[in-house]
Amino acid sequence: MSSGGYDEPKAPEEAKKPIPLLEPRDGLPPVIETDAALTEVTSRLGHGDGPVAVDAERASGYRYGQRAYLVQLRRAGAGTMLIDPIACPDLSRIDAAVGDAEAVLHAASQDLPCLAEIGFRPRKLFDTELAGRLLGYPRVALGTLVEEVLGFHLEKGHSAADWSTRPLRTELLRYAALDVEVLVELRDALAAELAAQGKTEWARQEFEAVLAARPATPRPDPWRRTSGIHRVQSRRGLAVVRELWTARDKIAQAADMSPRRILPDTAIVEAARSFPVNHAQLIRISGFVGRQARRHERDWLAAVARARASADDELPDATGGSIPNGPPPAHRWAERDPAAAARLAAARAAVTAIAEHSKLPIENLISPDAVRRLSWDPPQPYDEQTVAQALAGYGARPWQIELTAGPIARAMAAGDSNAKASKAGDSSTEGEEAGDSGIEGKDAGDGSAPDAGGG
Repeated sequence: MSSGGYDEPKAPEEAKKPIPLLEPRDGLPPVIETDAALTEVTSRLGHGDGPVAVDAERASGYRYGQRAYLVQLRRAGAGTMLIDPIACPDLSRIDAAVGDAEAVLHAASQDLPCLAEIGFRPRKLFDTELAGRLLGYPRVALGTLVEEVLGFHLEKGHSAADWSTRPLRTELLRYAALDVEVLVELRDALAAELAAQGKTEWARQEFEAVLAARPATPRPDPWRRTSGIHRVQSRRGLAVVRELWTARDKIAQAADMSPRRILPDTAIVEAARSFPVNHAQLIRISGFVGRQARRHERDWLAAVARARASADDELPDATGGSIPNGPPPAHRWAERDPAAAARLAAARAAVTAIAEHSKLPIENLISPDAVRRLSWDPPQPYDEQTVAQALAGYGARPWQIELTAGPIARAMAAGDSNAKASKAGDSSTEGEEAGDSGIEGKDAGDGSAPDAGGG
C-alpha cells in the first residue's frame, strides 16, 4: 500500500515495527486565520484531485457545546490546510469549492455536526472508522487502524487537549496535521478490503445513512443523565439534582465552559443525598470547594432551597416521568410475556450467527433495539416480508434487511413454537401435579376427618 511519499517497511522483521509519523510530509502548514488566506486555500482545494481528508478538533472537556476549534483538510494537489474556525467561521466557500468530492472522515458522526455549523456539509462520505467496523477490525481507533493497515504509528496523546486555547502550540498543530496525513491512503486500503469481502455496497449505504442522519432530539429531562444519579433514592433528592444541574448549565453556558468544570456530577449527587442548607454543610462536599464552584455558592444553596421548598406534585417522578417508548427491559420479559422472551432469544441467536459469519459487530449488522422491538411486538402475521417492512421502519438499511429479515422471522417463529410447547408441557405437568394433590388430599382428608370433627 502506497503511503504517498513515505518509505514502506521492506524486511519482514522491520514490518513488525510500525514506522512513526513525526512530521507532515510537506512540512507544517500555517494556520489559516484571515479571509485572504482562506480564499487562497479554497482555490487550492478546488483545483485538487480526489477525496478530501477532513478532521475537526473540539474542546468539549473545556468549553460549553461541541463547536469546532480547528479544522484540518488535505487533498492531493492541494496539500494540508489548518483552518481556525474562530477567526474564519464560515467555510461555505470551501464547501462549494470541493463540491461533490468525497469527504474522508474518521468517526464522521462526531464531526459532521460541528462542521455543518460552519458551513461545511459533505455530499459524499467515506468513514474510516465505520469501514473498519464493517471489516471486522476489533479496534477501530484512527491510530490503531493506521498502524494495522498501513504500518505507520500516529501519536494520539493530544486528543483531549484544550483546542480552544490561542495560539495553539506547535506540537498540537503538528498532531492535527498528521491526523489527515494518511487518511486518504487509509481510505483506499479499507475500500480495497471492503471490495474483497463483498461489502462495498454495505459501506455505501452506511455512509449515506450517516450523512442523512438528523440531529438527535433533545432529551426531555437532560438532568437525568447526571452520573451517579442512581444513588439518589428520593423524589426530593431528584429535585435537588434537577435544580443544581439546571443552575450549573446556565452558569456554564454563560461562561462558555464545560459544565463539569464548573461543578462535578459527584457533587450534585452528594448534595442530593445530604441537602446542605448553609456554607458549612456545603463545603463538606469536596466538589463544592473548587475555585469555580466556590464562585457560585449562592446559586447552589438557592437551588437546594428551591428543591426543599417544592410541593410534592412538583417533584420529579422517580421512574423517569415520561411514558416509556418501547418494550420493557428484556430481563423482565420471561415473567411478563414468555413468548416474547423466547422470540427475542431466538432472534438474538440468529443475528449473532449472521454477524459471526459476516465478520462484523452485531450492532453494525442490525440495531439491537430494532430486534427487541420486533420481538416484543411482531407484525401479525409475521413472515420475511412483514419483518423486512418492520425493520425498515426501525431504520435498518437494505443490506441489513436482506441479511436478517428471513432468519429473524424464522427464528421468532421457532421461538413461538418452543414457548407454546413449553407452556403445554407446563400445563400437562400442572395437571398431573393437581391430580396427585387431589389424591393426597383425599387420603389426608379421610385420615384427619375424625380429628377435625372431634375438635
